[in-house]
Amino acid sequence: MFTRCPKCGHAPLPNDQSLPASCPACGVILAKVAQALKQDEEPFAPEVKRSRHSGQSIQLREPDPLSITELLLHVPQRVDAMNFWLRLALLAGFAVWGVLLIGQDYRTGEIGSSFLHRPLLVFHEAGHVVFRLFGPWMMVLGGSLGQLIMPAVLAGALLLRNRDPYGACIGLWLVGVSLLDLAPYMYDALQPRLMLLSGMTGEQGGHDWIFLFSSLGLLPNAQLIGALTHKLGAITVMTALAWGAWLLRLQHAQLDGAVLHEE
Repeated sequence: MFTRCPKCGHAPLPNDQSLPASCPACGVILAKVAQALKQDEEPFAPEVKRSRHSGQSIQLREPDPLSITELLLHVPQRVDAMNFWLRLALLAGFAVWGVLLIGQDYRTGEIGSSFLHRPLLVFHEAGHVVFRLFGPWMMVLGGSLGQLIMPAVLAGALLLRNRDPYGACIGLWLVGVSLLDLAPYMYDALQPRLMLLSGMTGEQGGHDWIFLFSSLGLLPNAQLIGALTHKLGAITVMTALAWGAWLLRLQHAQLDGAVLHEE
């Protein structure tokens, strides 16, 4: 049900908007406009849409470009109640999971035994393959870049292409977890104890961050950088959770009828 005329913006409108109710100002048939919007309008389409009913042309205005705030806090026109509660349960699960991962000791590489370490390791190894095109140094760095870029691309695609900030916040959560996963590897570079895929420790070769820190003259600071990376990962995870919680708050307000619904 419209609260303002979709053509001229006139308000108020008749409470009963079924046929043949029309806008008192411009005469557009409200039920036909609602039907045209449901059948013909594509959300976020850049061009102007036109629908013709009974010989009358209705022009839908081109939407203005979204601001950063509108992009990050976009709420769909319709929020299904079941989907909302499923999102809430999912976010609660990710919150508990994130806190547990943050609490794992980065100095001992405890996160290496977590479930997420394995898919992140796949992205890590893929990064080595992709970045080998840019030379040996970038090939080594590419492993760590790979496991950060993959979830970041996922978050960006969900936000910019799908207009799904809730999905993007889960992608950002995974970026934070990837930083938590890298922190022990960095910390270990100074006094290597972690077992690598080769079955050896970094002292025997094959440790990305021993090579990278040594080439940059940063090896003595490896443990400090590892600790800071862990803190950055924790901040990223908590930011993603706060973002998701705020989005759900906005969606819940819409469930309560604060946002216009069409019937």
